[in-house]
Amino acid sequence: MGTRFEDRTEAGQRLAAALIQFQDRPDCVVLGLARGGIPVAAAAATVLGLPLGTVLVRKLGIPGHEETAYGALAWANGSTVRLINKPLLRRLLEHGVRQELLADVEERERAELLRRAQLYPGTAVDVAGKTVILVDDGLATGATMRAAVEAVRGGGAAAVVAAAPVGSVEAGASLERVCDAVVCLHLPGKFRAVGSHYRHFGQLSDEDAVALLAR
Repeated sequence: MGTRFEDRTEAGQRLAAALIQFQDRPDCVVLGLARGGIPVAAAAATVLGLPLGTVLVRKLGIPGHEETAYGALAWANGSTVRLINKPLLRRLLEHGVRQELLADVEERERAELLRRAQLYPGTAVDVAGKTVILVDDGLATGATMRAAVEAVRGGGAAAVVAAAPVGSVEAGASLERVCDAVVCLHLPGKFRAVGSHYRHFGQLSDEDAVALLAR
């Protein structure tokens, strides 16, 4: 298969092989970034014999170009972390993007985080003093992963590992500055959408995510 993954479950199993040093360690937990990172994390946690939980994350997308993030939100243990790309935000404002539009984006994403917090199990895993392995299905900009890192650092994590099957070189470099380790199976020189590296990359529903976490 080379650089292509069959689906998120198979990607998680392959990712676990690169994380084998954490297998069965009582001081480790695996947290999947909701929603796409949850099946990857669930597969990896099963192989590694580690507890599974989640960090709820939402990208703050540029109005009209929602796939490009100017920041991200993460929710864990009852509090929300807000991470903003300040240079990008300044450029957006200089190019005429109205502040009220950005405020609308953030209000909408905060509401979605709170909705999921009422629904998803595994959002209150105690990370104090533990090594936390944060897992996503891919790292495009790294914005949501960086927000998740801040969230678990705030919860007292002793060490943080960011892990994903595929990511951009830029995302990997930015995460190395804030994580104790970054594990990424494939860093293509020319990064396209995360989904282009999977044969099957369907959208996860709330029900799918909850079922995996409840398991």
